[in-house]
Amino acid sequence: MISKLGAYLSVGVTIAAMLIAAPVTLAQKPGGTLSMELRDSPPSLSILEESDFVQVMMGMFNNLVMFDQHVAQNSLAAIVPDLATGWSWSEDGKELTFPLRQGVKWHDGKPFTAADVKCTWDLLTVKSRDKLRLDPRQAWYRNLQEVTTSGNYQVTFELKRPQPAFLTLLASGWSAVYPCHVPPAEMRQHPIGTGPFKLAAFKPNERVTLTRNPDYWKPARPYLDGIEFTIIREASTANLAFIAGKLDWRAIGIPQLKDVESQAPQAICEIAPGGFSRNLIVNRDAPPFDNADLRRAMALSLDRKAFIDIMGQGHGDVGGAMQPLPEGLWGMPPEVLHKLPGYDPDVQKNRAAARQIMQELGYGPGKRLAIKLATRNDPLYRNPAVILIDQLKEVGIDAELDVIDTTRWFPKVMRKDYVVGLNNTAAGVDDPDQQFYENYACGSPRNFTGYCNPELDRLFDGQSMESDQGKRKQLVWQIETKLAENVARPIIYWARGARCRQPYVKGMTVMVDGTFNGWRMEDVWLDK
Repeated sequence: MISKLGAYLSVGVTIAAMLIAAPVTLAQKPGGTLSMELRDSPPSLSILEESDFVQVMMGMFNNLVMFDQHVAQNSLAAIVPDLATGWSWSEDGKELTFPLRQGVKWHDGKPFTAADVKCTWDLLTVKSRDKLRLDPRQAWYRNLQEVTTSGNYQVTFELKRPQPAFLTLLASGWSAVYPCHVPPAEMRQHPIGTGPFKLAAFKPNERVTLTRNPDYWKPARPYLDGIEFTIIREASTANLAFIAGKLDWRAIGIPQLKDVESQAPQAICEIAPGGFSRNLIVNRDAPPFDNADLRRAMALSLDRKAFIDIMGQGHGDVGGAMQPLPEGLWGMPPEVLHKLPGYDPDVQKNRAAARQIMQELGYGPGKRLAIKLATRNDPLYRNPAVILIDQLKEVGIDAELDVIDTTRWFPKVMRKDYVVGLNNTAAGVDDPDQQFYENYACGSPRNFTGYCNPELDRLFDGQSMESDQGKRKQLVWQIETKLAENVARPIIYWARGARCRQPYVKGMTVMVDGTFNGWRMEDVWLDK
């Protein structure tokens, strides 16, 4: 029997499958190389192991399902088949079955089968002989009991309990299927996928080059001959390259947008959510930050509006763990958000309370607390970290900036090898199952602060099992309140930025609540 949820989603699956199979009727022009910039060098090209640079890797792979690349807001209703041809749920909501597409080949010519799907999720859930060096999304699958195969072209995900939104995790840009026959170590430098593009060259600190996969299973896709990613660390240099027409697309900070608008008026720019929050991370096991009152004082020091005004010239959003409205589906309205501890818009009142706490802990004008504040060596991290240092001074904390190389940043914080830091946390999927389990659940590799509350873990499971979105939202807001009360991982603000493209770049949709999910690039074409 198929559950009501499965039947409801199957309608969308059937329509989406018809659309994918339909002949191309638009006047897309094949050919050309899309030129883009990367602000740093990827540590590797293993999409299952990395926490950034998905725009480079997603086009080399396929998922079982994915978010429609032309729908800006991610949701269950926007999920379409990819390597799967459809899906169905069991009546009890604990088995999710996918029939698989036949005739798909890996880039090295070997056939894709159900065994590859099982190998991938056995790898992610640490059940295989091979091991990932890093497993950032292991916590996503804590409810996954097993993946079983039926022949070469059907797989079933067996869950421990119902999880209606499990499909959103599989639709994420990070949920690529890996080949059984290629070891994880090789995937870091020479990834093999089934996607529209193949790796042509990976030169760390210089560029990543992708070339068209001539054997891609979708007819006439991709349109591009290739994609060239040039590593340009300085925003001003990248801006000049875009203005000069050497870059076709780039993400631009709001302060640099005026230069583009005045010097490249033909460019098409959109200001949209960046899909990530800037947040304060504190190692709760490192004295004196094992003291809950000290962590609360730090959270009360935050002037969120100042961050938005300085970093985004007024473009940005105050929110909690879930991306704010209207782009985020689960955000709290302002009248509810402002009641959370530390979210009172009266900054001076908050800081007075923080100074009182610091005084009670033995700190004051004659005894200030000196710390190092770690962050990634990237302008999107460094610049807000400088503002955070200035704000912490207001409550008696003197911080020295400790800049960490990109290749070391995520491994370092995952090991809890820091004391206080500023991090950017991306909404890999705009769903509470992703945000809560990845960033706040006990034992999650990306729970950088070490926060662990078994009672809250049970609430995570409770909201995860709720199929009624209205009821689930109320549970999510209850969890948000407890996270703020416990100073689990104070969210400073959610960033916005500009996405600019040359007018001849067609077929690219900027996603507003899933910054890592819109980079398949198979539908992008150049009208030159």
